[in-house]
Amino acid sequence: MSSLNWIKIFTALTLGIVLGLLYGWVISPVEYTDAPPNILREDYRADYVLMVAEAHQHELDSETSARRLAILGSAPPAQIVAATLEYATKNNFTQNEIIPLQNLLTAMQTYQPQTIDVP
Repeated sequence: MSSLNWIKIFTALTLGIVLGLLYGWVISPVEYTDAPPNILREDYRADYVLMVAEAHQHELDSETSARRLAILGSAPPAQIVAATLEYATKNNFTQNEIIPLQNLLTAMQTYQPQTIDVP
């Protein structure tokens, strides 16, 4: 192969890569909308649980809090909050953030789901 052919191949590859990246990142990037919370990174999951804990402090409704936590996966609500509390402790969350998490953990540990009798 002559050096002219190598230059053409290299130019075509470079142009293809540049155009592909331009299209994928600028012209038509992937946009996540209505993504479920169970696919969030650990830090965003912790923020979500913290928001549930703060809402729980105002509402004091364990049923609603448990439903909000159920969005994060099939683990029991108390286990989800305990994991978040451990993450919060390791990552230096403030006491103003840890206290609501502790209160939510206590509520989820004593929470008993309402059963519906079906005839």
